[in-house]
Amino acid sequence: MPLAPKPTIPSPEAFAVFLAQLTQECHQRGEEWENPTLAQFLEALTAWVEDTGPAWYERHQGEALPAEGNWTYFAHALRTATMYE
Repeated sequence: MPLAPKPTIPSPEAFAVFLAQLTQECHQRGEEWENPTLAQFLEALTAWVEDTGPAWYERHQGEALPAEGNWTYFAHALRTATMYE
């Protein structure tokens, strides 16, 4: 699975599909991830959101992160946590 999810994840249903794919990847190749344990993954997810979250979204999506959130942003955050240090 590439670093970036498809261009947009427009709905909770699409986000659920993304999560299912991420889960499958974890079962098949999770040992290759930089953060293979849940604790490491969550620590990386927290660090990435704190360090780069909204600014990253604005830079790469070309718009401000909506106050109510964005499913694509959440997917990027989860994907990045597999490798963020």
